Amino acid sequence: MPDKKTLTLLLSLTAARLACAADTAALWSAKVQPLFDVNCVKCHGPLEQKSGLELDTPQAVLKGNEDGAVIVPGKPEESPLYEHLAAKGDPHMPPKKQLTDAERETVREWIASMTVVPTEPVQKTVAPRQFESVTQAVDAFVEEGWTRRGVKPADAVDERTWCRRVWLDLAGRIPTRVELEEFLASPAETKRGALVERLLASEEYAVRMRELWDVFLLGRGQRENHEDKRKQNGWWAFLENAFRTNRPWNETVHDFLAARPDKPENKGASWFLYERRNEFQRIAEAVAPVVYGTKIDCAQCHDHPLAREIKQAHYWGLVAAFNRGKNVEGGTAVGESAVGGFINFTNLKKESQPAMVTLLTGRTIAETWPAGDQKEQDSDDKYIDPAAKPRVPKFSRREAFADAATHENPLLARAFVNRMWAAFTGRGIVSPADEMNARNAPSHPELLDWLAQDFAGHQYDIRRVVRGIVLSRTYALSAADAAPETFAGALERPLSAEQIARSWRVAAGLPPNDDALRRAVIAAMPDVLPREYNATFQQAQFLSNSPALAEILKPANASAASRLAALPEAASRVREAFLAVHSRAPDADETEHATAFLNERPDQPAEAARDLLWALMTSAEFLTMP
Repeated sequence: MPDKKTLTLLLSLTAARLACAADTAALWSAKVQPLFDVNCVKCHGPLEQKSGLELDTPQAVLKGNEDGAVIVPGKPEESPLYEHLAAKGDPHMPPKKQLTDAERETVREWIASMTVVPTEPVQKTVAPRQFESVTQAVDAFVEEGWTRRGVKPADAVDERTWCRRVWLDLAGRIPTRVELEEFLASPAETKRGALVERLLASEEYAVRMRELWDVFLLGRGQRENHEDKRKQNGWWAFLENAFRTNRPWNETVHDFLAARPDKPENKGASWFLYERRNEFQRIAEAVAPVVYGTKIDCAQCHDHPLAREIKQAHYWGLVAAFNRGKNVEGGTAVGESAVGGFINFTNLKKESQPAMVTLLTGRTIAETWPAGDQKEQDSDDKYIDPAAKPRVPKFSRREAFADAATHENPLLARAFVNRMWAAFTGRGIVSPADEMNARNAPSHPELLDWLAQDFAGHQYDIRRVVRGIVLSRTYALSAADAAPETFAGALERPLSAEQIARSWRVAAGLPPNDDALRRAVIAAMPDVLPREYNATFQQAQFLSNSPALAEILKPANASAASRLAALPEAASRVREAFLAVHSRAPDADETEHATAFLNERPDQPAEAARDLLWALMTSAEFLTMP
């Protein structure tokens, strides 16, 4: 057995090697992989391997090509791959393009860091660690990530800011002055938990979650009156009821995939398929992010060019799961035939393959195909009730897929918890949140695994997940100049149109709901959780000259503007305006400038107060999550 001094040296060397391995992996995922994806993988990846070389994973790079190794770990100048990237490389790569000096330096840095040869990831089944709550698990895993990365987290926000944040996330609006003061006056030890429970039990929570998932599942909609149709045909009521009653998520998903509602409250479930009007590829592309957590659009014509696990067979198998369906005229039912729907797809080698219903997990729905040129005959005995409208086949391919996708499918839980994490923090544990595949590694894999297993293990309890996230230390952090994947500080999150509309009315001293205002804001600002937020000219015009906002700020409407104008001093009006709009008092500089602004119009106090409110309500502070 080595002595203490030797053991200490061995441990330090091991730690150094692990740190180098982590640096190499980070360089690959953050810089090298995106570079190769754009410039190299088309010819050297899953679809084509010119000269026997694959460049889509570190392990594939290290295998080299038909001439041998292309990487000498730790020695870029001796690595053929790096040499071929030079302007005078022979052969020169990429053939018709020269990488920039910065791009070549990225590759050189990655090879130089490779003192530990990357190995194939090993999938291990590990018993989940035990925690008393989801919140405790979130804090433990995220804090371990800070320690591992050497990151110092931001300070926590104050109680006012946290209260405003959680009201926006769970109720879709800012708190009223009374609601905020009530929270601040509550016992410190229980106030946050009590407020979260109150909001989770509110009707506003059910509506807010419906707003999010309506867009996640169906998009904003491009056709005229799409909102009215979703509401009139029960889709909104179906989603709201699911969140109101905390229905298990897998049951909710099963209902809108099977499109066979058996209870009045589930009537609107069929709209998920019905709205897509028998366009089976659109249906498949919409279903994949829900049940797999990733888009599969890129696998329509060939296996996914970057994510090796996504095959063309998965795309067309998902199409086949729904292609026996047909919208029933005169309602929202989606029928299903007991026969037909057997299709083939052609791969890049011009080979024809049968589209079996195969899940991304590897599970296949067993089904007997007609032999040779045999044609199936439809008949009443193939349906449960031949007289029913619509008829239900004894073997429903669609329902068989819905069963498989919502039972013993670990990807369903991972997709949900990652999406909700993104909704409440601004970034998924896997980002983008709807591309959970081999190309996008989770920033905190242990946390993602734990949340998914806990969610499924607690019967897909949505409120348990939501409660756990919003009560965590991570959720309560202030902004910080840290890498977004560390979650060491709050990320900038633009408010959705619905949040803006309701919050405008609360700030104006009016009841929160106004459908006309909500629609006006959605028309100008339709994005929900955009990957990158870029303000548009249309939005700027709307914020500076919106008739809808002007209407709620009219002094004659007994709004906040008229109440501010009634106060005797300009400084008091400024303070009240900031409290109403930003849920905080103004600082000295803000007070000085805003007071001077009001005093410029002593003969028009109501109009001046209106304009001050307008400026505050269209500010970046108001339009982003606190």
